[in-house]
Amino acid sequence: MFRPNRFYPVLAVTFFSFAVLQARAQQTPSQPQSTETQAGQTAPQTNPQDRAQVLRQAQERVKARRKLREQQVIQDTYTHKYEAYFGGNYLRFRPGDNLQHINEAGWHAGITDYAFGKIGITADGRGYYGTTYSGPNQYGVYQPSISQYTFMAGPSIRFFEGLHWGWTAQVLAGVGHGNFGTGTGGLPPELIGLYSDGNAFNLSAGASVDYNLSPGLAVRLTPGYLMTRYGSSTQNNLGFTAGVIYRFGRQ
Repeated sequence: MFRPNRFYPVLAVTFFSFAVLQARAQQTPSQPQSTETQAGQTAPQTNPQDRAQVLRQAQERVKARRKLREQQVIQDTYTHKYEAYFGGNYLRFRPGDNLQHINEAGWHAGITDYAFGKIGITADGRGYYGTTYSGPNQYGVYQPSISQYTFMAGPSIRFFEGLHWGWTAQVLAGVGHGNFGTGTGGLPPELIGLYSDGNAFNLSAGASVDYNLSPGLAVRLTPGYLMTRYGSSTQNNLGFTAGVIYRFGRQ
């Protein structure tokens, strides 16, 4: 005997299963299309011109950042108020009017106060030491040692300020003291052609080349001219100084 109350639940389950399968069948073809659309939106094609432009822009940004860093280092280097320096020196010097030139070596030290931007005031001290060749004489003094000391001051002008290199010019004037009789054994130096002991006017001019090791430290080479006035003549001497610079303080 047919019973409708048992048939209805079976029919409902069958209908529900068919509806679920039909819905899945309709959704399956649409998924790849959606994926392709999304992939097309997130990964657009680029041409060589666009890639080259992006690369140029990146390089320009790197150069700009490097230039800013260099400008900052230059500013940190040349806004120091003081420069203290010391080192060695060399001078080609004539110790008497009728004597040959000799080589002198020694030390130098000084300090510059950049009170006016690139213009500073320098105080400088130097010592020179050498051995003269007086030639045969009746006193038996042939190779006496001599020494000179200079104390000068004047303006220094920094006319180039670079990342690694800096150039400075200076003119200094002051007094020098010559010891020409220290190696003669008490003999007056004039008797063997040397200048007399004493003070003399000194004038120095030079151009310095600095190589920066850091904003506060550099090495310096200064070819220069030194005029002295010993005896009754003028001595025009050429030489150089070389040493280390220490920068400190702020303008």
